[in-house]
Amino acid sequence: QIPVGTEIEGMNILGLVLFALVLGVALKKLGQEGEDLIRFFNSFNEATMVLVTWIMWYVPIGIMFLVGSKIVEMEDIVLLVTSLGKYIFASILGHVIHGGIILPLIYFAATRQNPYLLGHSEHTNALCLISPCSVSSSATLPSMIKCIEENNRVDKRIS
Repeated sequence: QIPVGTEIEGMNILGLVLFALVLGVALKKLGQEGEDLIRFFNSFNEATMVLVTWIMWYVPIGIMFLVGSKIVEMEDIVLLVTSLGKYIFASILGHVIHGGIILPLIYFAATRQNPYLLGHSEHTNALCLISPCSVSSSATLPSMIKCIEENNRVDKRIS
């Protein structure tokens, strides 16, 4: 019998990550010659962050119209409101338990510092606290990186 390989549909994410790592190391090894390409990728990253920020501002309007069109099509609005109310309550309760109890416990276990004082820091603004609550982590990534770098003074290489 001849073994036959199976082809998997989709992108090879592991290959892309490995290629990016090897390319980054190679560009750093080039020294001054690789700096131009590194600056290009940094500029490309900044432009992508601006685009994602724009999308974050306009997507709620589109979602509002999508949800509004579905609400107009509904026949039993009371069923919708009760179901939606239960969902909202469960979602808020889950966020409160996770964000108010679980994450602070993990922070305290890792740093031995009061996690509730972190949100009251003079270097934290409302955007930094609201961003993790969004559904899409890729959409909030630019604002989180900005908050980490500017407000909490974390090095850009780490963020």
